[in-house]
Amino acid sequence: MIRFAVIGTNWITEEFIHAALETGEFKLTAVYSRTAEKAAEFAGKFDVAHQFTDLTAFAQSDAFDAVYIASPNSLHAEYAVHCMKHGKHVICEKPAASNSAELAAMIETARSHQVVFMEALKSTLMPNFKVVQENLHKLGPVRRYFASYCQYSSRYDAYKQGTVLNAFNPVFSNGSMMDLGVYCIYPLVVLFGAPERVQASAVMLESGVDGEGSLLLSYREMDAVIQHSKIASSYLPAEIQGELATMVIDKINQPEKVQIRYRDGSVEDLTREQSARTMRYEAEEFSRLIKAGELESPTNSHANSSAAMAIMDEARRQIGLVFPADRK
Repeated sequence: MIRFAVIGTNWITEEFIHAALETGEFKLTAVYSRTAEKAAEFAGKFDVAHQFTDLTAFAQSDAFDAVYIASPNSLHAEYAVHCMKHGKHVICEKPAASNSAELAAMIETARSHQVVFMEALKSTLMPNFKVVQENLHKLGPVRRYFASYCQYSSRYDAYKQGTVLNAFNPVFSNGSMMDLGVYCIYPLVVLFGAPERVQASAVMLESGVDGEGSLLLSYREMDAVIQHSKIASSYLPAEIQGELATMVIDKINQPEKVQIRYRDGSVEDLTREQSARTMRYEAEEFSRLIKAGELESPTNSHANSSAAMAIMDEARRQIGLVFPADRK
């Protein structure tokens, strides 16, 4: 059993805990929060013995061997580096960092201290993404990748009433692209690598973050079109369009149904059964890496995380979105 701890006491942390425990590979032994009240409340839900509010004491503790980080984006790098310097394996929520400089420091720390570091982008590790990878050749030359993740944020109503919560606050390295667009960008990089050119546009909010936006990414023989939003919803599936056929993926952020539609009108259903706890697969990959002594995932690799972050850095440069973390 891998003894693990969590940083962050929100709903996504609870989802990961349930998924990790379902694998049978993990035991939750510690919780870190910036307040003792939150740490105690969260620990009580899962009967966790060790609670911390001091980051150094947490990182130095021998109560756990690995940590899942789901703090605000702006704190990912600080927390991850601190833990890895004390020999802890790290799985860090997406986006792994605020920018490429932070991510490079995280990767260097992981390598120098010989610990696992993996970005917790769940979709690329799910069975119905694996089936995309395995059947991509059936499409012939790929000419376009299209992905959309537009979901009206439950926090946007509060924003319109004058309350700027974390989701719309640049201090926490947030915004539509960082929170939702990454789900479209990361699979693109896993499948096709880094683009040659990035063009980005966005609707900027008064708080300083992007409410929604679009990216056009150019490759030598194809292009990619991405749309993301936290201020409107879309119900479009993702498509990978080839000369022989088009692959249709119901939800790029959580693929549950995959089909190939051929030019002759026939349809091949590639859908695989998978757990309803969709974070299970990233937990299994994290466990596998630790037990195998491998330092990075071949899918959610350091290189893929770096390429995705470079795209977001360039897009933010073009739309004028600067985080406080960029000035450090």
